[in-house]
Amino acid sequence: MSDRLATRTPTGPAASRHPALRAAVRLRLTTAYVLLLTVTASWLASQGHAERARFVRHNSSNVHHLELGQWWTLFTSGLVVDGVPSWAGIAAVAVVLGLAEWRWGPARAGAVFVFGHLGATLLTEGAMWVMVTARIPGALSRARDVGISYGLVATGACLLALGPRPLRRFGLSALAVALAAAWALDQQLADAGHLVALGLGALASRTAWLRTRAPAPTP
Repeated sequence: MSDRLATRTPTGPAASRHPALRAAVRLRLTTAYVLLLTVTASWLASQGHAERARFVRHNSSNVHHLELGQWWTLFTSGLVVDGVPSWAGIAAVAVVLGLAEWRWGPARAGAVFVFGHLGATLLTEGAMWVMVTARIPGALSRARDVGISYGLVATGACLLALGPRPLRRFGLSALAVALAAAWALDQQLADAGHLVALGLGALASRTAWLRTRAPAPTP
């Protein structure tokens, strides 16, 4: 009887959790955001083209909506994966935001992502507002502006800037060159926003709030 009890596998709170469950609990912000993006993408995939276009149109954080006081679009625009397949965008969020949360914790990782998303959106749409007000040709007050990429670029840039010297020197430079090349080729609003988000991520990496929680880079 004693031998049987000695070999019994524990089933109480002290029992080991499955590795995936442990990771989900530790990365609760990333898990919640990935689930939210997945639900939104699944719902959009089940809708017709007209309904998807209407959803994107009403959740674009463009000059027209901001002038009307629809500031909630600054947040709902981050629920849509745009420009790439949904699975690719969601996977990128899981990796980049997950790595940031693992390193800095949910509050700091979330703050960097939101800072990049909101900051790049407001700066690019502010520039667009100036162009619309000045009646510069090509300026659009109802431009399509949704997606996760601003927050993603800012978080990735911040991770690279706080990483070991090779990542800071080559990784951040490579990302900047790639984004600059994309802007030079397409010259779209989002391409300019990506460069702004890169700068915001690098700026965030200079704050003591992040540096006190980041491992010291190797010399």
